[in-house]
Order: sequence, then structure tokens, then C-alpha cells
Amino acid sequence: MKPYCEMSKEELLELEKDLTLQYDEAKARGLKLDMSRGKPAPAQLDMTMPMMDIFNSSFDMTDEAGVDVRNYGCLEGIVGARRLLGEMLGVDPQHVIVFGTASLNVMYDTVSRSVTHGVMGSTPWCKLDKVKFLCPAPGYDRHFAITGHFGIEMITIPMHEDGPDMDLVEEYVKDPAVKGIWCVPMYTNPLGITYSEEVCRRMAKLSPAAEDFRIYWDNAYCVHHLYEDRQDTLPEMLALCREAGNEDIVLEFASTSKISFAGAGISCIAASEGNLKWVKDSMTYQIISHDKINQLRHVLYFKDLDGIKVHMRKHADILRPKFELVLETLERELGGLGIGTWTKPLGGYFISFESMDGCAKAIVAKCKEAGVTLTGAGATYPYGKDPHDSNIRIAPSYPNLDELKITAELFVLCVKLVSVEKLLGKE
Repeated sequence: MKPYCEMSKEELLELEKDLTLQYDEAKARGLKLDMSRGKPAPAQLDMTMPMMDIFNSSFDMTDEAGVDVRNYGCLEGIVGARRLLGEMLGVDPQHVIVFGTASLNVMYDTVSRSVTHGVMGSTPWCKLDKVKFLCPAPGYDRHFAITGHFGIEMITIPMHEDGPDMDLVEEYVKDPAVKGIWCVPMYTNPLGITYSEEVCRRMAKLSPAAEDFRIYWDNAYCVHHLYEDRQDTLPEMLALCREAGNEDIVLEFASTSKISFAGAGISCIAASEGNLKWVKDSMTYQIISHDKINQLRHVLYFKDLDGIKVHMRKHADILRPKFELVLETLERELGGLGIGTWTKPLGGYFISFESMDGCAKAIVAKCKEAGVTLTGAGATYPYGKDPHDSNIRIAPSYPNLDELKITAELFVLCVKLVSVEKLLGKE
């Protein structure tokens, strides 16, 4: 089929008639499918269940340093957990603090303590007239929700194929009101791309006007590869910052939420000695220790980075066919029509789709009307406002293959129908 923009009005009207008939048939099926979040599928969670068999009532609940994990203490996390997550990120365990179940909570707390008490002795943000954050977009909606919750002004930074527009970043950080930037550097949410080494080096060499500016380096997908023979690589950011004489500028976050159990893993922050002291000084008022039993459970189950890699290959075996199914459907049904483009990630949890301008909300709405819930259009931008109304995040992970096939076919149908309506001036 030729591109839609080359069709005559009569051809478009005939196509609209056929697509509407297909859509009405789809609605009549009474579907109830949810692809709104990047949730691990039940099969992914099931394969980690042996972790629950590690302990019994007679198990010696001490770690390798002799810490009784059932009791208070060890604020920074047990030695084995710091080592395990340090290996995962490629950093020295001494630069790691292990927290509870999710890194999102750690990021929220970090912003919160910056607002109430400042960063390493700087003026608390709540006492400043204006606080701003740089938000590469399309990006992670929950990052934007955190800064929005605290009333921080968000500045959209366009994303390129190799990462954020660094010319803009370097210009904006000249403003002392700019206090941070959100980054998902590897297999980004939702684009699925990985920052280039050049972008990472420019980020590490930033010279912000604000001494309390921090890069929030959310390295959520650092081991989430889909292919053994094709994997993106990412420079180790703490080392780059140290090399640039800028070691305090970055705060790196990660967790095992999509490795072990979603919402029941272990999380961490990796940072310079000064940043870690700032975090720990605040933590002493907040908590005596995080769940060290869960930390030990993870250490005994995964053992080391090799154990994590073996486990992640099992995740990939489940996820890869789902990504390939969606990508094959997009190419077969939409390729050459000129009504959409999409990313082809080598890892992570998302595929990013760009519709014709002004169509994303209508596509998501039509999918929902037919029984398939997607991430809300606009969610991947600060304030939920996509300037082109074109970006849609596709999350293939949770449905099984049969459900995903139905979902993908409905999605492309909605893209076609909304695009035709747009070209006919009906949207």
C-alpha cells in the first residue's frame, strides 16, 4: 500500500470505511488488556521463586561480616549486598549504600532532603525563590511526577539518538536555579536508546552555576539486555566524573526490581564519599536499617555479577519474543505508510512510537475504547504535555504472547484509523 499522504480523498474515505468496520469488530470482542506499565510478566516472577526457599527457621542469619541481619544496624547495607550491586554498576562497593525495595523511593527521598535540608551544606531548595530541573523527553513519567510533586519547574530537553541535547543542557546549567537533570542512560524509558560515550563525557564535564546541581543517573536497565550478541554499552559514570574532577556531580541509582521481584528487590545509590556522607547523615534520622534479611536473600541467590547475568538471560528469553512480535507487527502493518516511526531497542522494557503530529491522544483513546489500556499520551513529557501529541510508550513485557498479538494488531489498527481521520481533517 502506498503512503497515506499520497492517497486521494476518495481512497482515504474508502480506507476509513474498511478500518472503521475492523475497529467495530475489535470493540465487540470485549477485550480487557493492560499495557500501561513496564511490569514483569508472571513467568518472570515465577523463575525467581527459588529465592524464597533460601531461609528456614534453623538458618544462620548472619552475613559474611558477622552481622545478624535480623537485628538493627548496618545503615549502609550489608557487605555482600554492597558488593553485588557495586559489581552490577561497575563501581567500588565503598561507594554504594543499599536501601529497600525500590530505587524510585530513593530518588524521591534524595529530592526531598534537597528541598528540606539542602545538598551537602547548600541552601535548602525550599528557601529559594526558584528551583528548576532539566527533563530529557520523551522520558520517565515517574521522574517528572517527583519533581512536579515538589513544585520544581521542569524544563524539557529534547532527546536525540545518542541521548539528551547536550548543547541545551550545557546552556541551561549556567542558570544557578537549575539544580538537576533526570537521566535514564541505558535503554532509556521509553526510547530504549543508550547514551553515547560523548554524551556521557560531556555530562561528566558539566560546569553548572549551582554548586548543588546533581545528575540523577537512574541506571535502571544496566543489565537488561535482550540479545547475547548485540548489547549496548555504557561508560561507568562515577569514574568519568572523577576523571573530570567532578566526582560530586552524579548520583547513580539502581535496583533489582525488574531482576528479582518488582517492588520487593533491593536498591542502591552509588556516589562520591561526600554525597554518601550527606545521604547517611540524613538517613540516621529516618531509619535505623533497611531490610537486611532481603539483602542477604539476594546475595545468597545471585552470589555475584555472573549470577545476575545468568538470571537476566532467562528474563531475555521471555522478553525477546514479545519485543520481536510487536516490532514485526509494526513493520508489517505500518512500514512504508508514512504514519509512524518506532524505536528498535536492544534492551530495557519499552518501545517508543511516534505517530503523526496531533494523533497520539486519539490513538490511545481508541485503544482504550476497544479494551486495551496504554500509557497515557503525554505522560512521557513534563506536565504531561507532549508538544507534538505524537509519542506513545509501548510496554510489551506483561501480556502473554497471545494477548500481545491481539494488542499489537489493535494498536496498528487504531494508528491507521486515527491517521486517516487526521488526513481527512476529522481529528
